[in-house]
Amino acid sequence: MQLYNLFKALTFLALLMLAACGGGGQSGKTAQTTQQTAEQPKAYKQVSPNFNADSAYYFVDKQVSFGPRVTNSEPHKKCGDWLVAELRKMSDNVIEQKTTLTNYDGRQLNIRNIIAEINPKADKRILLCAHWDSRPFADEDTKDTNKPILGANDGGSGVGVLMEIARIIKNNPLSVGIDIVLFDAEDLGKSEHNNSYCLGSQYWSTNLHKPGYKAEYGILLDMVGAANAKFAWEEVSVTYARLVLEKVWGTAQVLGYPHFVYYNKGGIIDDHAYVNKNAGIPTIDIIHFDTQTQSGFPEHWHTHRDNMYAIDRTTLKAVGQTLLEVIYSEKF
Repeated sequence: MQLYNLFKALTFLALLMLAACGGGGQSGKTAQTTQQTAEQPKAYKQVSPNFNADSAYYFVDKQVSFGPRVTNSEPHKKCGDWLVAELRKMSDNVIEQKTTLTNYDGRQLNIRNIIAEINPKADKRILLCAHWDSRPFADEDTKDTNKPILGANDGGSGVGVLMEIARIIKNNPLSVGIDIVLFDAEDLGKSEHNNSYCLGSQYWSTNLHKPGYKAEYGILLDMVGAANAKFAWEEVSVTYARLVLEKVWGTAQVLGYPHFVYYNKGGIIDDHAYVNKNAGIPTIDIIHFDTQTQSGFPEHWHTHRDNMYAIDRTTLKAVGQTLLEVIYSEKF
């Protein structure tokens, strides 16, 4: 009786071991499924603080509230004063780079580039930039073509995103250095006059705010606030800073933002072109590209429709969160 009980006990133990090892057909399938699941890539875990799109929207709206920010105008001066005051709260140091330049029509322009430094003693630095002026005429509109535009998207959106980034970094310190440069007099030009656009960046790139200034790379924001905006690979960015493009677009993909598309388009003469050429800092341009318009830009481009109705919080979030993730993931 004892031997029989022992035999039963050993048999029961063997069955338990067999089941645990997946000896049965169904158990084997379960074990295989578990293994396949474990080998799947893990979901990406965001490392940066959350970007507040409502706050960025406020910064855009505040700029627009001053009126068209045309270089030399009173709204331009008042908005510039506000930008400097706000950035002083969010950064370690603000530099105003002022000079007088001659416009293509012979007018003297009192330009004002605004530079906010974060961690100014850090050796490794990232340049973030946008233009803060707006266009003095609505040459792509059908009415009031000689009147200045508000430039909510074309200028205002990039500045708004960068101000929110500065505010977030202030509350979540970084070891890397960040320089936010707001270029003046970007949008005064005409295509028939060579080098009449981007006067502020032309000056900054040949007269750096600090002698020998260098950054590991730069990111320019231009028209980054419209609904359903798409940002393509632009030729000047590809030529000078392809690795930066791959870094930014790859980050946007893992974060799940469809705004950043792998589509190659022609080159654009924007502020980044002079930063690349003159300052030698590999810099990309994140700029709205529309395949449905003749210009390649959104329909409100250089019209009076470039107002706050053109600004979308979802797009501001996509751009701002992508840049934050790039910055907070950086390991030099």
